[in-house]
Amino acid sequence: MTKYIALFLLFLLSACSSDGDKTKTRTDEPIYTLIFLDKTRSVNVNNAFVARKYQQALNEIIEQNIRHKGDKLEVYFIHENTSKARALTITTRTDMEDVSAASATDREAAETEFDLALSREKAQIRQRVFQQLGAQNAGASNQETDIWASLPVIAKANESGATVNVYYLSDMIESVKGPTRRNFQVKPPKDNAQADEWAKADAGQLKRYTIGSPTITMILPFEPNASVKQNNPAVTQYWQTLFSDLGAGTVEEQ
Repeated sequence: MTKYIALFLLFLLSACSSDGDKTKTRTDEPIYTLIFLDKTRSVNVNNAFVARKYQQALNEIIEQNIRHKGDKLEVYFIHENTSKARALTITTRTDMEDVSAASATDREAAETEFDLALSREKAQIRQRVFQQLGAQNAGASNQETDIWASLPVIAKANESGATVNVYYLSDMIESVKGPTRRNFQVKPPKDNAQADEWAKADAGQLKRYTIGSPTITMILPFEPNASVKQNNPAVTQYWQTLFSDLGAGTVEEQ
């Protein structure tokens, strides 16, 4: 009996060790972060609530996704020409030296040095991203909101093999003229059922973009007491269904 208990405990230890190794491997994989900033007339980042919410969100995005050398962050503007509106590209340079053969004291010193260097790099990244958040778009491109055009950008990121995290800082009001496009400013979905119907129909033509299984977060600029006319739940339902049908791993709304 004692022999079987010992073998069972050995199995448990082996399984825990294996799970820990898997977790470490996943943690070490590079992260490709895409941030889409709405630069159309319907989103005012100078509004105190929006500025506060978006600055806090960007802080959290950088903190969570910038962890070591090789992590990549790109900022695109959402407007009439979204897919060509890359505003910023950054690849993390801070690297952790190999401490596998180091003493406990040397390992702790190396980790402290790495943390300090990474904190400095994050501060620089934060400053550059905030500059893009505050950038104004007074040109003609602010008249249309082409969120569909973000899909080829996500598909390109998917080709990297990295874990892809996508963030939309936008009201998600797609508004593009044309018989095959959606203009939610003129005709939003009337309810969740219609939103699902439209999204499934649109997914048929958009599946040419292989986006993989990114995590997608929509960070809306609306205050908690916003009316349905401002923050139409059927619009976000449309995006939930569309992104899910295209293969997104998770789709969240904030």
